[in-house]
Amino acid sequence: MLPSHVVTQTIARNWVDLYETIWKPTFFPRWAAGLSQSEMSPQGERWKTSGPAGEVLIRFTDHNPYGIMDHYVDSGLGKEVYVPMRIIANEQGAQVMITLFCDSLTSEAHFAEDIAAVERDLQTLNQLMTG
Repeated sequence: MLPSHVVTQTIARNWVDLYETIWKPTFFPRWAAGLSQSEMSPQGERWKTSGPAGEVLIRFTDHNPYGIMDHYVDSGLGKEVYVPMRIIANEQGAQVMITLFCDSLTSEAHFAEDIAAVERDLQTLNQLMTG
């Protein structure tokens, strides 16, 4: 099993409203700089964008009533990276959770950088959603 780390952010917004606002792939560039640094364009079942390390292709789970926003990132290295993402109710607000996995090719330092990038992205999402 791979080591993992869950990054979480509480957002003072109803979880269903939050999910319905952010689930579309075209919304990700507004807050997820660690994933996308440009507009996304559809490429069949995937979306093409520019990430921090260059071009990436991303598959997203379909819209659903459960707050599941999993995505699969292919940076061209021949392996898709699975990124589970959930939005759940936290009383009147929402809890956003992203799980990161550390594979055998990723150093501890790089994994720590990935965690910090996701923390920044979720803080950006919080600021965007709560003004």
